[in-house]
Amino acid sequence: MIQVLLNFWEMTGFANMTWQQFVMILVGCFLLYLAISKKFEPLLLLPIAFGMILTNLPLGGIMDEGGLLYNFYTVGLQSGVFPPLIFLGVGAMTDFGPLIANPKSILLGAAAQFGIFFTFIGAILIGFDAQGAASIGIIGGADGPTAIFLTSLLIPELLGPIAVAAYSYMALVPVIQPPIMRLLTTERERKIKMEQLRTVSKKEKIVFPIMVTIFVSLFLPSATALVGMLMLGNLLKESMVTDRLAKMAQNELINIVTILLGLSVGATAQAQYFLTIQTIQIIALGILAFAFGTASGVILAKIMNKLLGGNAINPLIGSAGVSAVPMAARVSQVEGQKANPSNFLLMHAMGPNVAGVIGSAVAAGVFLSLFS
Repeated sequence: MIQVLLNFWEMTGFANMTWQQFVMILVGCFLLYLAISKKFEPLLLLPIAFGMILTNLPLGGIMDEGGLLYNFYTVGLQSGVFPPLIFLGVGAMTDFGPLIANPKSILLGAAAQFGIFFTFIGAILIGFDAQGAASIGIIGGADGPTAIFLTSLLIPELLGPIAVAAYSYMALVPVIQPPIMRLLTTERERKIKMEQLRTVSKKEKIVFPIMVTIFVSLFLPSATALVGMLMLGNLLKESMVTDRLAKMAQNELINIVTILLGLSVGATAQAQYFLTIQTIQIIALGILAFAFGTASGVILAKIMNKLLGGNAINPLIGSAGVSAVPMAARVSQVEGQKANPSNFLLMHAMGPNVAGVIGSAVAAGVFLSLFS
């Protein structure tokens, strides 16, 4: 009888758990706490955290070949399917009107991608190869699906720590950005009131996604999947003839894919890959990328302000060039109102914010072209 009990015990996960797996389960529980209690990007952080717990439960086989999460990973992530589908839903929820009304915003969105390339160089200097450095750098775009898309195609073994870093910093936008914004701007600059944006016609909103898709795809074919799906989703919304498809992309599609994507990403955070010095380096470089992206957007806005006459642009909107939509734009609005309660910067900040989505997709396309 005792031998039977011993045999049973040896077949349980308790008897086969390593300390590394135990640590990873604790990390997963901590991320669940952040998602549920602190509401840090809960829609994706919760399934990522739960996937992390599942993959580190010994003998479950959920990430072994043929296992449930293994199939999700190979079909959706390894093949690069899930992130473009997320972009389809994001496009269906995005209004490019502020960007169309103020085309200069695209420069601010582009400037915020500087953090990506700065961190890419930094990662190379501390020993990462080009694929790893590119995947770490893309964290600076503050665009989780883009980071996941690029990493899954270039260096999938780093997918877990890069995804966790990307979504953690996206959730911390209201904490990370304001000190940088205040450091780089004067009180007078933060008080600048911007003129109301012009009304954008329906025709412009329909032509915009078509032209962006054609131009970006011809210029950078490797960005076609992300930019094409983003713009298709937007066209479904703006055309006003596919309301049912637009609503499906905004709701059912993006919700289903978010769950599967989160679980698949979490499943890659197995103890033997996650608990390494590389993970600490990735987390440190990720915040560096995000900080430099924020700073470069603000600095370019200040330069543009000088060139355009001194009061044309409130530099606070430059920080919204990172593509954490719409959180980064809301941070610009909050900081602007702290300086001047009559300031309304939200729609102005949405221009660089949505430009940042396009910019991070283009940056990913550049890296894919160079290093895939």
